[in-house]
Amino acid sequence: MKEAKLICLQSGKEYPADMPLWCSEEGSVLDLHFSPRFPLERIGKRPKTLWRYWEALPIEHPSSVVSLSEGATPMHDIELEGKALKVKIEYMNPTGSFKDRGTAVLVSKLKEWGVRRVVEDSSGNAGASLAAYCAKAGIACDIFVPADTSPAKITQIKLYGAKVHLVKGTRDEVAQAAYSFAQQYHYASHVWHPFFFQGTKTFAYEVCEQLHWQAPDTVVVPAGNGSLLIGCYLGFRELKQAGIISKMPKLIGVQAKNCAPLYEAFVRGEAFIQPRPAKKTLAEGMSVNNPLRGTQMLQYVELSKGKFIAVEETEIVEMVKILARKGYFVEPTCAAVIAGARRYLLQEAQEGETVISVLTSTGLKAVDAIQKIIH
Repeated sequence: MKEAKLICLQSGKEYPADMPLWCSEEGSVLDLHFSPRFPLERIGKRPKTLWRYWEALPIEHPSSVVSLSEGATPMHDIELEGKALKVKIEYMNPTGSFKDRGTAVLVSKLKEWGVRRVVEDSSGNAGASLAAYCAKAGIACDIFVPADTSPAKITQIKLYGAKVHLVKGTRDEVAQAAYSFAQQYHYASHVWHPFFFQGTKTFAYEVCEQLHWQAPDTVVVPAGNGSLLIGCYLGFRELKQAGIISKMPKLIGVQAKNCAPLYEAFVRGEAFIQPRPAKKTLAEGMSVNNPLRGTQMLQYVELSKGKFIAVEETEIVEMVKILARKGYFVEPTCAAVIAGARRYLLQEAQEGETVISVLTSTGLKAVDAIQKIIH
């Protein structure tokens, strides 16, 4: 049996991991404490999906696994203004974004718990991912999204059979609407739910395996709600604790300047976020003015000796076009991350430094928005 426990981040109270919880009794955020194992020889012989890391994932029974063959995404070398960058092509996951990593593990746990109906809020990609995996698992699904979400994402969610709730207002107001609805049904939130991060942490595993079980120097990821940033920290930390890698990479979190609460808190040297009015940004996937796990994200970036970068809208538009000329059609949120990576490479990277970033999601999800910025 894989021993795991849920811990309330506010009170420290512990709960058994076989309880179908997404928050503590006090309504606070939970983390999962779990001791992974990494039998490298066996891992290397298994099929190339994230489930090759079976001993590092908190699912008890193989029969519980809900999979669409997610993970094992390729890593490409690209050049930006003469600087080398390695990128994981995460839009090659089944629903077109990295969210499938977290969803696969989360929905497998929901199936193991016997959950029959779930609720989620999303800017689009997490909702599409959950809708797909719930369809595979036979779990009913309600998805709350902003009313101005890309039509392609809404269509994708609906076709998987989920019920879509369009909410007029900010991303935070969408989350509040879903939270209220979740008092009746299980909240399969990619922000609240501790099992989601147990899937996104496999991104870190794959990066190290693709580098022959070495850690990179720096990893540049999006910083909206933090599902990949937090997963990266957990994954690299677990590999270091297991003695497989010798160092923690620096984590660089990228935000859009128009909505950059983490960047602003980091620059001010504050441990807590002070939400301020945000402007509209092309990077809808990271437009989160008051991230639930913001303090945790600030802490993890600081512990990794990393930083936050905020990019301008003009940089996002430019990077959509640059990546397309290199053969990569990505949505603006993804381009924002690579714009941040370029900024880091040009201003701070040292000679010979191994820098990893990520193409988080396909441009096919945001064709309408992209058409408006192409001149």
